[in-house]
Amino acid sequence: MPDSARYLQHRPEILEALRRGEAALDRVMEGTGRLYSAGRLLVEADSPNTTIFRLRKGWVGRLRTLEDGRSQFILIFLPGDLFAVKSLFVTHSPDAVQALSEVLVEQVDHLTLRAAYERDPDLATRCMWQVIEEERRLHNWVVGLGRGSADERLAMLLIDFRGRLIRSGVLPPQALAYDLPMTQEQIGDHLGISNVHVNRVLRAFREDGIVTMRGRRVTIGDLDTLGRIARPLLDPPERGRPEFVGERAGQAGDGGKGGDDAGH
Repeated sequence: MPDSARYLQHRPEILEALRRGEAALDRVMEGTGRLYSAGRLLVEADSPNTTIFRLRKGWVGRLRTLEDGRSQFILIFLPGDLFAVKSLFVTHSPDAVQALSEVLVEQVDHLTLRAAYERDPDLATRCMWQVIEEERRLHNWVVGLGRGSADERLAMLLIDFRGRLIRSGVLPPQALAYDLPMTQEQIGDHLGISNVHVNRVLRAFREDGIVTMRGRRVTIGDLDTLGRIARPLLDPPERGRPEFVGERAGQAGDGGKGGDDAGH
């Protein structure tokens, strides 16, 4: 059940290596699953970390908090994602990693994974893919934070979560509703806007029949319009993927045909 956007844009010749690497991770992490409650810190900020995780159920966020208390959720991990992979290479994590919901995670010590990484090139390819996918997501968010409007950022966030949940098999392909275990304050911390601004944009989306958010439940009423709002901030391949923008927009899209796992 790999997330990593189901290897979105991968080179076709490495698909089997990615699949074999996923199977190798299954063997390395077999029997290590543990449940943690929402709010649990899995990695503490500015601390040595020796564990690499794979998320099986739930949502996890990478968070950086400044000395004055301001905070930013840098990345959100969904089922199938590896996280804290950098612990293979660096001794300290500058950021905290926090469970946003109850989570089931598998975990492996960095020395164990390092040994497997060095003897199995397919497993190494899968680990590197996670780093590359995180870079892609971060590039999107840098552009969104620097150039996107609040409407575009929130639309992109909701589109991104839907697409990734579908591609990882958590949601069926036509799903238009999902649970989002983040408060409006946490959403604002991810989007770089205030809680008040998040509420204002959500209210406008609700009044226009685009999206409603009641409690932690997101229901998309007009996927075409939501996709049009998010479009400037989406990667070109995402603009053509029905998981992100729906069937009609996907068929008319200008990307997403290459490097996809057609067999998932």
